Amino acid sequence: KSHIYKLKVFIEDVDFGRVYYSRYLQYIERARSELIHERFGLTLTQLMNEHDIMFVVRSCSIKYLKFAVFEDKLNIETKVQKKTNVRLNLLQEVKRGGEVLVSAEVELAVIDRSGSIKKLTQELLEKI
Repeated sequence: KSHIYKLKVFIEDVDFGRVYYSRYLQYIERARSELIHERFGLTLTQLMNEHDIMFVVRSCSIKYLKFAVFEDKLNIETKVQKKTNVRLNLLQEVKRGGEVLVSAEVELAVIDRSGSIKKLTQELLEKI
């Protein structure tokens, strides 16, 4: 099951008439945060404080296919491709209508506050 995060492009996102490339990384980060919040029913702060769990990006491969412009309405679709109790592999696509503008494969590691690998509980793993 995929997760959809909706946003509108603002003027501060644009450079030379197009969305600046690094903004897409911010868009997909927001989408991941919302996915985690909606699936777990916890904010990222609650996840850290109550479960000593943080998700960090281990790798990100991004392809820029087309560009968005000021006032475009975008959907960021996130699909969990693979999950283990210590790692999540996601496919995130930035779309305008049905058109894919940007595609990113993101691998997240699960760590605790000290930076050590932490295992998700079976309950949390099933929710994601």
